[in-house]
Amino acid sequence: MEKTEIAYARTFLTPSGQDVLAHLRKTTIERVLGPNATESELRTVEGMRALVHQIENLVARGRDNAKT
Repeated sequence: MEKTEIAYARTFLTPSGQDVLAHLRKTTIERVLGPNATESELRTVEGMRALVHQIENLVARGRDNAKT
């Protein structure tokens, strides 16, 4: 998996990649649903948040692996 992690780091640590990751974070992790959100909406947003977290984790591991 190290090869994949490094690929994520190379992709998302560029200026454009950082812009994309910031946009993904803003539209998922930082998104707040109101009290009237349906269960379906909550599940959808949670799934998107999990994916963005996964990308961030892969980028961090790839950055660390590239240093060694």
